Amino acid sequence: MGGDETPYGGQPAGQPSISQRIQKTDMPIMVKMRHLQGGVEGVASLAQGVVYWMPPESAIKAAVAKATDPALSVYGADEGMPELTAALRHKLAAENGLTGYSVMVTAGANQAFTNIVLTLTDAHDRVALFCPYYFNALMTVQMTGGGANVVYGPCRPEDWHPDLDWLEQEMHGPQPPKLVMLVNPCNPSGVTLSRAELERASKICSDAGSWLLIDNTYEHFIWGQQEHLCVGGPHILHTFSFSKAYGMMGWRVGYIAYPDTDGQDFLGLQMVKVQDTVPICASLLSQHVALGALKLGRQWVLDNVATIRSNRELLLDALSPLGRLGSGVYGDGAIYLWARLPPGCEDDEAVVAWMVRRHRVAVIPGSACGCPGYFRAAFGKPAPDQYGEAAARLKQALQQLVKEGFAAVRAALPNPD
Repeated sequence: MGGDETPYGGQPAGQPSISQRIQKTDMPIMVKMRHLQGGVEGVASLAQGVVYWMPPESAIKAAVAKATDPALSVYGADEGMPELTAALRHKLAAENGLTGYSVMVTAGANQAFTNIVLTLTDAHDRVALFCPYYFNALMTVQMTGGGANVVYGPCRPEDWHPDLDWLEQEMHGPQPPKLVMLVNPCNPSGVTLSRAELERASKICSDAGSWLLIDNTYEHFIWGQQEHLCVGGPHILHTFSFSKAYGMMGWRVGYIAYPDTDGQDFLGLQMVKVQDTVPICASLLSQHVALGALKLGRQWVLDNVATIRSNRELLLDALSPLGRLGSGVYGDGAIYLWARLPPGCEDDEAVVAWMVRRHRVAVIPGSACGCPGYFRAAFGKPAPDQYGEAAARLKQALQQLVKEGFAAVRAALPNPD
């Protein structure tokens, strides 16, 4: 990053070639960030989207008690444990207002998206992502062969909400996207969509005969007066995750909510082809933890989410050299704030590398999300009693950038390239 030679190298001579699909797939930004931080001691990372808490202790204990059960050592149902899928259907109806939906449990929400892309699109189909996009979503489309057919929609620069006028115009074009993705609240911008926006996006896609996919990973992380909402329909799929709200990042449990409108579960049977080929089933032990967590109810989640509100306030203060919320700094949901770098910082990867080396703090460059000159900072971790140090380092870095300009601070580095 920031002008460094790639640490990953090229393909060794004499080896048979690897696929063009994977060579044209972006390198994971978190892998690049880990490499960047690897040579610097004590970096405070605000880069990866994680939370500081673990799953409920009662859920872990209940799952561990089942660990010696032989039933956990055989393959489970592809679509997920029946008791978990039943509990999730109840949750979807009670909390998300989604009825007439079936559930498939996956090894995290990223795998859920992969199942959907492989099931719904061919390599020649166009897929619409709004910038800034979730980087792993783009990588999924790239590695499944459709990267050349991604169409990038703009967000309104005044508030970073997706430009649905653009989407409507695109859908009236000669080759409308077959799949449109929205993230609500958005990773990376933190923007939460209104009911009117969701309903309009649904109608635009329905009228064009296209699929709408909505990623609800951050459904519980809302910071203003708005609320998280879902819309349903025969053309709408939803993905959800246990990773953030329940602190289950490493347990890898997500799920797809998909419409079951024909009584024969045609869509589910097609997705099962992918599911059975990749994981067969999500880890049964992890599914038991997810079930135990779900039984504790929404309040357990909200109580934990409330504890990082102070982190968000510290991050807003750290970003104050760049502006205020709604002007230079954005985000009313998720665990991120989205910020515009000062003029002269268009090479955001170099800026991020400088932050790591000089100030020992890490964020995600906006170019990884299709928006150079911006960055994403997370506030789900460290824990509130440790977050202040990371925020202070970030504020100091931004104050120096604003005062001196990036060209000056970069030139002062021992090895500026």
